Amino acid sequence: MSGNSIGKKFKITCFGESHGRCIGVVIDGCPPGLALIQDEVQRELEKRRARTEISTQRREEDKVEFLSGVFKGHSTGAPICMLIWNKKAKSKVYEEYRVKPRPGHADYLALVKYDGFNDYRGGGRFSGRITAAYVMAGAVAKKILGLLNIEILVHTVQIGGVKLSRKITVDEIRSKAYTNFVRCADSKAAEKMKREILKAKEEGDSVGGVVECTVLDMPVGVGEPVFDNLDSDIAKMLFNIPAVKGVEFGAGFRAASLRGSENNDPYTIRDGKVITATNNAGGVLGGLSSGMPIVMRIAFKPTPSISKKQATIDLKKMEETTINVKGMHDPCIVPRAVPVIESAVAIVLADHVLRSSLIKKVGGAQRTEN
Repeated sequence: MSGNSIGKKFKITCFGESHGRCIGVVIDGCPPGLALIQDEVQRELEKRRARTEISTQRREEDKVEFLSGVFKGHSTGAPICMLIWNKKAKSKVYEEYRVKPRPGHADYLALVKYDGFNDYRGGGRFSGRITAAYVMAGAVAKKILGLLNIEILVHTVQIGGVKLSRKITVDEIRSKAYTNFVRCADSKAAEKMKREILKAKEEGDSVGGVVECTVLDMPVGVGEPVFDNLDSDIAKMLFNIPAVKGVEFGAGFRAASLRGSENNDPYTIRDGKVITATNNAGGVLGGLSSGMPIVMRIAFKPTPSISKKQATIDLKKMEETTINVKGMHDPCIVPRAVPVIESAVAIVLADHVLRSSLIKKVGGAQRTEN
């Protein structure tokens, strides 16, 4: 079976299942000489960990281990393998879901595709837990992007029916996004979002939301048209995050209601640099980076595991029945998805800057081309 790897110059292969022994990632293509320590990767994993009443009760340690590719604090140029161990899984409740597939999950589809041999515990390979591998790889990717001063900022802009009502500056996102549990850069909106999640949880239900991602200081002309467009590769990676149901760049779907005269971004010059007066394109034109901030929004569906009684079928009896989903689940996955989005975008950007030969050498006499 294929589908476990992504990238060409900076390629990652993730492995493991939700309730298996571990979750891990192999990175092939990281240049030698990149300064890497476990604490840096651990800090990224800490952002993703569950730790509040709006998160799952599964409290994994998620302590990263380097198995290969790093020696004396630097990448060697060999494949980098990292993993975390699964220690808090409770698998017994998932026996029922082999027969009674959970609505909104891939239980039945996986059963059919893998002829019943799939690891169904905790959703197996279809669980959000696999995104820990993205975060580990993303920590390395962000170090590569740091060589070009490329910055990725992510924050929550909507939870359920609660939306941000004002424009947030990049400075606010940079300083405030991780100061509250919902990862929203507006503290007042964050409190309303938290109440929205807790209300759904009390009712045995769940909510979704929207995350916004902004990439700053991306060089002009990065991307490989026509089938490896920068935006299409980013979107593909984002759709590899369980629960993502929509991705838009710049004006996105709003562009459909604009005229060309409104949607086009006029060129201008500022401080001797070519820029556009507006950014409806979201920093990507023709599949190439325009040099403007890359702006995207990612929509997440509500967590499908809810305690409300739901209709399903009994595959043994081939009859309709009901189910009450048990287990340890997030009433809203969005807050924990913020660092995952950051990592997923970083992985694609690292692949493309390496493919564009923007980074010539990492270790020793570091040299970049802008």
